[in-house]
Amino acid sequence: MAKWVVVVSAEQYAQERLYGGGGLTVEGPAAGDEALLVTGADEPVVFGLGRVDQDGRLQYTVNLLDSPLPAGGLARRTGRLDEASYLAIARQVTPAPARPRTYLVSVDLPIEASSPGEAVRAFWNYVRELGPAELPAFVWPAGDELAMQAYVLGVEANQDPEEE
Repeated sequence: MAKWVVVVSAEQYAQERLYGGGGLTVEGPAAGDEALLVTGADEPVVFGLGRVDQDGRLQYTVNLLDSPLPAGGLARRTGRLDEASYLAIARQVTPAPARPRTYLVSVDLPIEASSPGEAVRAFWNYVRELGPAELPAFVWPAGDELAMQAYVLGVEANQDPEEE
């Protein structure tokens, strides 16, 4: 089982941050190989560890999208990686909690409409048109509404106009 560095474009990384987790199509690594997922952005980070499945897709074994690690010089190379370099990064990974928490996610839009059905149709049109680049989603752990945070494009975003 070989170790690899797989560098993805800044655009692909943005898509992963937004939707993440479906597996990436990669060239080079074979089934069973492990890889560090690195973004080729201006400030490169390791955003996941993965293993190539039988279909040639790199599946996350560890998702670091919410807490990426500095990539150092890894972003300048795609290809095989020695075991010691791979393990140096893998040891920095904090394990995910054993039980995932329940989060509530909300998109609230004030919509004027003549009927509930019309309001729902307008809602979905706004969601489709504005999308994740403009429309904040509000997230909080179930039972802790005071911890609510707004996210835009998968990143925490301050929505208080007085703090800008």
